[in-house]
Amino acid sequence: MTTINGEVAPGFEPVREAFAANFTQHRDIGAAVCVYWHGQPVVDLWGGVADVATGRPWTRDTLQLVYSATKGATATAAHMLAERGMLDLDAPVATYWPEFAANDKADIPVRWLLSHRAGLVALDQPLPLSQALAWDPMAAALAAQRPQWTPGTAHGYHGRTWGWLVGEVIRRVSGRSPGVFFADEIARPLKLDFFIGLPQSERERVSRMVYRPPAVDLTAVPFESVPEELREHVVAWRDPNSFSNRAFAVTDPAAIDFDSPEVQAAEVPSSNGIGTARALARMYAALIGEVDGVRLLAPETLASATEEQACGKDQVLVFPSRFSTGYMLPTEGNLMTGPDAFGHTGRGGSLAFADPERGVAFGYVTNHIISGSDDLRAAALAEAVRKAVA
Repeated sequence: MTTINGEVAPGFEPVREAFAANFTQHRDIGAAVCVYWHGQPVVDLWGGVADVATGRPWTRDTLQLVYSATKGATATAAHMLAERGMLDLDAPVATYWPEFAANDKADIPVRWLLSHRAGLVALDQPLPLSQALAWDPMAAALAAQRPQWTPGTAHGYHGRTWGWLVGEVIRRVSGRSPGVFFADEIARPLKLDFFIGLPQSERERVSRMVYRPPAVDLTAVPFESVPEELREHVVAWRDPNSFSNRAFAVTDPAAIDFDSPEVQAAEVPSSNGIGTARALARMYAALIGEVDGVRLLAPETLASATEEQACGKDQVLVFPSRFSTGYMLPTEGNLMTGPDAFGHTGRGGSLAFADPERGVAFGYVTNHIISGSDDLRAAALAEAVRKAVA
């Protein structure tokens, strides 16, 4: 039986029950969840094992890599620059990054980078991983790349490239890398335990990930055995030249070891944010209200930042997706806690979001990376929160 540590405010006990059930019923190994309600923490729980190989327990200060939940942090940095008048989201990217104009990209606005509409999901020639982690070679490759579709006519999840695209705009405008900007302007004022580019001093606190493949590998079974509703997805997964595969193969090798010190120390603003559930919840709380005297965006800036920009069939994910200018919006398969919520999921489990209508900010991080549609952990926690504040 996994010991659940931490605290919940009266009325939020069902969240503790759902968190405990994630270990007993839904295969959590090490995890944490935090909820803010109207600017105050009401749930802060953790439990399990941070490193299966050594048995190191998950503690209050364990850090977890959260994959694409990082995108919410990077998007927030961009919107802070926009609010300060330093960045016009509707201006061409080339205004700030002149090299980007190559190959018919002169008119692509910054907003299309943030909302996955630029058509730059892949590289014609993937880069060695070392060059991608060094930043400048990847920025140069993306500046030279021709879009994979006519920008603005469709959207597709820029799973990896999004971070370098948006991050380079942040760097050009602010004079700081996206990780440094986040540390200076967001993490430090809010005292967040979250990093885009992990300092060596924090390495020993990071949990190690455990990967669980789907129960059935649909790419390996006879096609006639694939359920009708999944066949289009399977066709994409089986095609190495599909956007579904190429969007996550912009480096050589395509598979990235996110446990490696080199990857964690670099800045990959789409994918390698490392922190606590507490930090994510606190950041989102400061987006929808004031937290200890800090509010990250004015209400009117937030309203613009969370307005839908893309909806419908995703050219990469294949199934329908919705995006605002940088944040993921609720869909039928990911309701968060309500239709006005915004945030971002992370590969295999993590989820962070805010629901301004309910005053909720939520962060969940886990080291058991589960592929497939049978992962119920974050959804169960979000549902328990929704009921608690109903």
